[in-house]
Parts: sequence; C-alpha cells; structure tokens
Amino acid sequence: MSTDLYARALATTESIHARTDTPPRVAIVLGTGLGALSDVIDVDTTIPYDELEGFPEPTVETHSGRLVLGTLGGTPVVVMQGRFHRYEGYSLEEVTFPIRVLKLLGADTLVVSNVSGGMNPLWGVGELVLLDDHINLLGDSPLIGPNDDRFGPRFPDMSEPYDRALQELASAAALDLGIRLNRGVYVAVPGPQLETRAEYRMLRRMGADVVGMSTVPEVIVARHMGMRVLGVSIITDACLPDALEPVDVSRIIAAAGAAEPDLTRLIERVVGQI
Repeated sequence: MSTDLYARALATTESIHARTDTPPRVAIVLGTGLGALSDVIDVDTTIPYDELEGFPEPTVETHSGRLVLGTLGGTPVVVMQGRFHRYEGYSLEEVTFPIRVLKLLGADTLVVSNVSGGMNPLWGVGELVLLDDHINLLGDSPLIGPNDDRFGPRFPDMSEPYDRALQELASAAALDLGIRLNRGVYVAVPGPQLETRAEYRMLRRMGADVVGMSTVPEVIVARHMGMRVLGVSIITDACLPDALEPVDVSRIIAAAGAAEPDLTRLIERVVGQI
C-alpha cells in the first residue's frame, strides 16, 4: 500500500461521499455468516468492495464484500458485509484500511461482530458474548511503522478497548430482549487452522474465554483513531480440550446462522440508542 495511508484513505472516503448524502455515525463490521443485519437497515447506498480503491477482496465464501449505507433504528450507519483476515495473506494495514475509511466518513462508534470458539465451560454453542477485553496473539500490530498523527497518537492507550458505557447499554438491551449475553475476553490467533487441545488449554490459562481469527486489528485501529468500540461474538463451537470433537466450517456457519437473529435484534436495539 502507499506510504501515505491517510491520503489513500481520504481519497476512498471522498469516493464514497460522492455516492451518499448521509454521513454515518456508527460503523458495523459483520463477521463469518453474519449478513442478515442488512435486511433490517433502511438502505440508501450499496457499494461492492471492488469499486472502492484500497479495499481488499474477501476470499472467505461467507463474506459477501459490500459496503451498505443507510439507517438502523433511526441512526445513520455504514455496514461492512465481510471483513478481511491475516490468514488470507493480507497485511494488517490492508485488513484495517476500511476502518480508517469508516472513521473519515464520520463514524465515531464501531460495532464489531464475529464468530468464535468457546473455551469457557459455562457457556454453550449459540450463545452471545459481549467482549470486555482481548489478547492479541497475531504476532503483529496494524500500527507498526511510521505513525501519522492525523489518525492518532504514536502510543494509543488500550486500557479500555471496548467501551464500558456501550457494554452497559448492550447488557440492558439484552436483558430487555430476553437474550443471554455473557461477558468475556477474546483472543485473536493467526489461523486458518483451528487450535489443538494443548493450544486451547494454553489460551484458557491465559485468561481467554473465546478464540477467533479477526476483530483485534480492527479494534486497535479504531481506538487509535478515538472511536468507541462495542464487540459481540457468537460461540459457534465448543473448544473444551478434554471433550474436543472435530468441527468443520459448515457446522460453524450453521451455528452462526441459528444465533444471528438474536445478534441482529441486539445490535439493532443498541445502535438505535446511540
């Protein structure tokens, strides 16, 4: 990518502004198998990623690769239908480039969703997890390299990666909607292979409740730019090392699809109150 990341992000932002009149207040990233939220959005504009300079092409079959702009619960939003991962061969700068653009578009809040393996034995497949913290085991950071102060500070604080006020808003919404919402720690690993029994034991002992291959780079960049972040994960498979069973992507997608209505209702309620 260009050394002047800010200029490239600004150019992409301007190309999006030319196609919509409503700047978003909230940006939403939808993970694997989580595309139905767009069905409850009052859509203004839809832009395929391949029409946006600097946006990579998703290679994961369940990531459709579209930017959707409109309103959700009366709040102007921009939704990424599909994200990018390091295991696809992209650098973390490329993975997080869209987040830079969404901030420059006007979004000051980022809602990230994902699917994950559940390592907390008290939680079950299909349950939602409100992210309270994370562990970065990707072996990299999207902030490595020269810092551009127009984006944010050289050493951004990460004492509160996931906004506490937004967490409380989500907890209250879940209670009102009758949705079970656990709260825990997400750990990001490179993938694409799933973890071994010994690796699950290690991750659990480190303090992680759920494990996945995304989200953390996007959150780091969002916090670098001063965005508030809310994160919600769907547990799609049980990762208990003493009772570990083989799992494939089709089962993960099916579990995500079954839990997606609850995630959609929760995000719709929360975004409408931001």
